[in-house]
Amino acid sequence: MSGNRRGRNERSTASRLAAVQALYQLDIESSTVDEAFDSVKLRGATLDDTGRTAEIDPERTETIVRGVAADKAGRLDEMIDASLSGGWNSSRLESLMRVILRAGIYELLECSDVPAKVVINEYVDVAHAFFDRGEPGMVNAVLDRLARVLRAAEFGSPAKV
Repeated sequence: MSGNRRGRNERSTASRLAAVQALYQLDIESSTVDEAFDSVKLRGATLDDTGRTAEIDPERTETIVRGVAADKAGRLDEMIDASLSGGWNSSRLESLMRVILRAGIYELLECSDVPAKVVINEYVDVAHAFFDRGEPGMVNAVLDRLARVLRAAEFGSPAKV
């Protein structure tokens, strides 16, 4: 059973990684949501510079990609801005960091079937796939700060606004 759970976990992580790759494509290219999603759906998550891929859960990946892309009001970036310290805001972040945070916040807001700590850990893992310095720690800090407000009950504390 643990092997089966591990396979599901790897597929979930790969799905989030693929969603971030599609969102990054949307952020830097003139792709449509359909083109970006179709691209990752066909190839899976690209794991490294050699082009190695992993199977994804297309439904989870599509939910994240379309959900984040639908945020035309900028609600996700506003939440990033409110969580950053030292005068930083989302526009100062590297595009890849922004899309990782957007995807994580989207899941905290809209995917209540996934525990907040799982969402945080998964996106820290995704950040490790791209960054090797302090960025994964920043992802952890921002998502943890927001999760404690958005999902206060999971942390055993009342929400602070």
